[in-house]
Amino acid sequence: MLFTPEFKKNNTNLFLYTISTLHASKIFLLLCVCVGDGDAVENITAVLGHSVTFRCPSNHSTPVEGLYIQRFKNDKEVFINGFYRGRPIPVLPEYQNRTKVNETELSMEMRNISISDEGLYKCLVFINNKPEISEILLKVTAEYSVPTITKDCNKPGDGGAGKSCQLSCSAVGGYPQSTVRWTGLNQSLTNVIYNRSSADNESKTWTINQTIVHNCNQPTNISCAVGGSVSHTITICETESFPFVVIVAIAVVLVFVLLLVFVVVMKCCFRGPQRGTQEHTHTYTHTELSGDTKLHELLVTLQIFIKNLNVFCISLFHR
Repeated sequence: MLFTPEFKKNNTNLFLYTISTLHASKIFLLLCVCVGDGDAVENITAVLGHSVTFRCPSNHSTPVEGLYIQRFKNDKEVFINGFYRGRPIPVLPEYQNRTKVNETELSMEMRNISISDEGLYKCLVFINNKPEISEILLKVTAEYSVPTITKDCNKPGDGGAGKSCQLSCSAVGGYPQSTVRWTGLNQSLTNVIYNRSSADNESKTWTINQTIVHNCNQPTNISCAVGGSVSHTITICETESFPFVVIVAIAVVLVFVLLLVFVVVMKCCFRGPQRGTQEHTHTYTHTELSGDTKLHELLVTLQIFIKNLNVFCISLFHR
C-alpha cells in the first residue's frame, strides 16, 4: 500500500516523490522541500559508535498527522524514517535496524553512529496536511587515543653546536581531523620536521603524527595534545649530573685510603721498643725492614689501583 499524503497546493512549496525498490513490498517516500534561508538550523553532536536523538520541534497542540525525517546526501534528499497517520513508512535497509521513531515525542533515535551519518537532516511535521519544516545539523566526534610522546636528546658536540631534543607525538582513532599542540615549549626554539595526518579508509577516523626539534636552553617539562586527549608529561634538556658510578668509585678509593692509613697507624703504634743486645737489635731491624717492605708494597698497589680507577672514570665520563 502506498502511503502518499494528499497535500493542498495553496501556499506550500512541497513536492512529493515516490520511489519503489526492486521489491514491490518496499516503497520509499522522498520529500523535496525548499526551505527559506531564514530558517534556523539546530546543531547536535554524536559520539562515534553511540546513539543520538533527533527531536523535531512543533509549535501546535493539534494532533500530528505525520513525521518525515530526511537527510541531504550526495546532493539528494534521502528518506530516513517516519510515519503518516499512525502507519510506519518503509525505510532503507541501512536504517532499518538502527533508527526508531517516537510518534509521541516527534523524535528519532539513531544508533551505532558512523562518520558517514554526519550531515544535514530535515524534519517535516504534518499538521492539517501542512508541513512544519526544520533542519538539524549532525556532527560526529571521536576521541583520540592518549598521545604517545617520545624524546631523543643529543649532547653538546654530537654533530651540533649545542644540545637539542627530537620530540615526536602521535595519536590515533579520532574525528574530526585535528593537530598536535605542545605545552611547555618555547616556540622560537622549535622547528617542525615532520607533520602528517591520514584517515582510515574504512572508519574515516584520523591518525595524527608530528616530529619537532627543540634547541635546549634549560630543563623543561612538556606534554602534547591531540583533540581533547593529552599525553603524560616528560622532562627534556636536563643538566648533566655526575655519573653515579663515578661517585661510587671515589667512595671506594676513599675507603681504601682510610684502610691504608689505619694499617700504617696500627703498625707504628705496635712497633716494639729497641733492645740493648745485638741479637735483639738485629731482629728488630729485620722486623722493621719487613714492615717497611710491606708498606712499600701497599703504596705501590694503591698507586696502581688509583691509576686504573682514573682510566675507568675517564672512560665513563666520555660515554
